[in-house]
Amino acid sequence: MSAVPVIAIFDVGKTNKKLILFDESYNIIEEHHARFNETLDEEGFPCENLKNFRVSIIERLEQFAKRTDIDIKAVNFSAYGASFVYLDEDAAPLTAMYNYLKPYPTKLADQLYQQYGGATAFARQTASPSMGSLNAGLQLWRLMKERPSLYDRMEVALHLPQYVSSLVTRKAFTDCTSVGCHTALWDFEKNNYHAWVTEKGLNYKFAPIKLTDTTVEVKIAGKKMLAGIGMHDSSAALIPYLKGIEGPFALLSTGTWGISLNPFNTSPLTDEELANDCLFFLGYDGRPVKAARYFAGRELEKKVAAISEKYGIHAALLHEMPYQPDGTGNGESYVNDYHRMMEDIVEKQVQSLKLVLTPTIKRLYVDGGFSKNEVFLGLLCRHLPTMQVYAATTAQASALGAAMVLHDKWNSQPLNPAQFLSTSLYSKKG
Repeated sequence: MSAVPVIAIFDVGKTNKKLILFDESYNIIEEHHARFNETLDEEGFPCENLKNFRVSIIERLEQFAKRTDIDIKAVNFSAYGASFVYLDEDAAPLTAMYNYLKPYPTKLADQLYQQYGGATAFARQTASPSMGSLNAGLQLWRLMKERPSLYDRMEVALHLPQYVSSLVTRKAFTDCTSVGCHTALWDFEKNNYHAWVTEKGLNYKFAPIKLTDTTVEVKIAGKKMLAGIGMHDSSAALIPYLKGIEGPFALLSTGTWGISLNPFNTSPLTDEELANDCLFFLGYDGRPVKAARYFAGRELEKKVAAISEKYGIHAALLHEMPYQPDGTGNGESYVNDYHRMMEDIVEKQVQSLKLVLTPTIKRLYVDGGFSKNEVFLGLLCRHLPTMQVYAATTAQASALGAAMVLHDKWNSQPLNPAQFLSTSLYSKKG
């Protein structure tokens, strides 16, 4: 039997890390999961273990390159944003990869904002609500101000997707989807780095910006293949829908975050939107995508743990519960508690979603973990009675998008959306 042509995608989430192999029809041939134990930065705050990244990615790729049943044509990477890895002249990390949840000194952020028209003007120009460490550019600003000698030793600052790519390519790049995800670095009005980046000299610490479909030829375990430069996972998750759906739609991409994406809304950000964590991403084609974020997955995880402990029920059983619109709210039971908890999450998620919706949007696609949760979908339909809500069973949308962005570079078959985009209209119950 001849070897099956495949593309390998490393999908690096905040919680789960995956390696997925797609064939030329974008069927998943294999899927491997890993969870790495976090380490601590110099101040004792949890952060990613970069050593595990380096070892795991190279070892895995070498294993697959040696196999005779598959033929790896290309490899690409999707990863979460808001994170930098700082490298020295030998391409070795200078510091920990700081956690985007790490508290940020307010005075330091205000010092920067005051130099550039105040926090509101700065946020509007950079499409980055003030979020402390979640604004990756402010992490770099902090390093410059608090540890200047180390900052001077830095050769390059790589966004996480491009750092993971660099482990394979040995080259440094920046891509638009990474620099354009609430980093406070990009001026969306001028479509270039913001003035503060060049005036403070940060631009000298960044790798050149390349198109998201850029590839580098590499040799792994003696086998030649093309390696992509990586991309932001939320932007990657949108690609299968943009290529597979005609007409306007919105996507709710769920996981650790519930991210609402509307690629058909280019209206300028208002002060109210910015104050409620609404922003622009840069899509894979360099065009802005209005987005809003809510920490839905993290909130669900905490509340389900409490219900699970209270009733002695495994969390997985709660998530598989059917939607019961008329049987909740009376008395105390794990069914009622779960529905009430999910009602609170859905209300907050809908508030976030409405920040990006426009009257022309009548279809909402839900992908990720929540797309399999009947209680979530049922309550979402109740809160959005005029919209068609689709549960998307498109497998691994972030990884799929990272594969598809390189389609013309590795795939000999025409792109057929019916092969990779699977959605079903969720019927409104109650």
